[in-house]
Amino acid sequence: MTTHDAHAPSREEVLVGMDRPTAPILKTISLLLAVVGLLVFVIGLFLQPDRVWQALLVNWLYFTSISSAGVTFVAVQRITTARWSRPIIRFLEGYVAFLPVAFILLLLILFVGRHHIFWWSNRIPEIAEKRIYLNPPFFFSRVIAISLIITVLSVWYIYTSVRLDVGIVPEWGANWARGIRERMRRGYRDERRELHSTHSLQGKLAVFLAFAFAFGWIVLSWDLSMSLDPHFQSTMYGWWFFMGAWVAALASWTLIVMAWRRYLGRYDLIQDKHFHDLGKLCFAFTAFWGYLTFGQYLVIWYGNLGEETHWMRLRLIEGWRIPTLTGVALMFVFPFFGLLSRAAKVFLPTLVLFASCTVIGLWVHRYLEVYPSIYGSVTNIPLGLWEIGVMLGLLGIWGFCYLSFMDAFPRLRVLLMTSPYRDEVQVPVNPRTMEPLPAHE
Repeated sequence: MTTHDAHAPSREEVLVGMDRPTAPILKTISLLLAVVGLLVFVIGLFLQPDRVWQALLVNWLYFTSISSAGVTFVAVQRITTARWSRPIIRFLEGYVAFLPVAFILLLLILFVGRHHIFWWSNRIPEIAEKRIYLNPPFFFSRVIAISLIITVLSVWYIYTSVRLDVGIVPEWGANWARGIRERMRRGYRDERRELHSTHSLQGKLAVFLAFAFAFGWIVLSWDLSMSLDPHFQSTMYGWWFFMGAWVAALASWTLIVMAWRRYLGRYDLIQDKHFHDLGKLCFAFTAFWGYLTFGQYLVIWYGNLGEETHWMRLRLIEGWRIPTLTGVALMFVFPFFGLLSRAAKVFLPTLVLFASCTVIGLWVHRYLEVYPSIYGSVTNIPLGLWEIGVMLGLLGIWGFCYLSFMDAFPRLRVLLMTSPYRDEVQVPVNPRTMEPLPAHE
């Protein structure tokens, strides 16, 4: 069987420098941002309670959807048995660390802050169908169950991925995860058997996670975003929502891979071809996001029904017009036309620029999903201390969770990069007998 790379690095070569801890200043900055965000939120509870809870929802949708999309992309790499991403995929797996925290924040939004955000929690919906769909017990059980399923599947999948490497590398990592690493090593069998048994399990988990991500975020986008407008509904809204998270996850991953390559000095493992691939992915899904955006807009435009056109019109008039045009430029115009050429994908400054446009653009997009539906037509939009402060707080929490994960577990997929059996996973094997499975299985 041929191997993917002409030169397969040895395990010792891969592990060089991988135990370098992250710079303490990064965790300090993350904690400071989290504290600043918490202070802004607490002060806002007394001065502008509606604004801070609404800002929390915007930022929850932003950071949680990106984190979930990142983990799902990891699962898609298993579904496609991709090999190109092995040196860099662990940097994306770290996104899972925020999801348990996000679940707790969601409970706070639902049970403590709902009266400041959701109109239907303060009055009975006029539309009969929405009285049923937005009935609080049905709403809460649906949102919590979907979020819990996505979180559990995501953590389970990444646990299996990390376990493969923890079992073969020397003990290293943050003390808080020592017990988790010890649990991962229990019952660890020979390398080949662990590789195939884990690969088989991941094949099932990845499919369930992909379905949970797509269907789950469609429903969550209806419930936590689209429902803020009492009369608007769109069957494309959910696709539009999760595809924005998908492309922003890829863009943020691109930026993080650059940072890790520089920090670890592993230019031998993380090469320009990886950035070319990341640039192509960002370009491709930017185009798809643009397709969904225009497709939704076009149908609403030529349908010309008041219950649909009001949603788009509101975001194109008065104070909302400039943020809307800015969001479209950042999410589509700049990255699409900017990443057309190969040179823009492999020249890192331009790749940083266009990836940053997507990451910032999605935040603007999430803001525009929530605030216009709540505030209606305004000349001066509500965007200031409360929104920015809460955003910095969630950024700090996300950064601390991510850095804690990366300091606790191996930063590369060591086994899949160095094992002599790494390419056997391209052909499914029965994990009990170690015999190749027939093609139809």
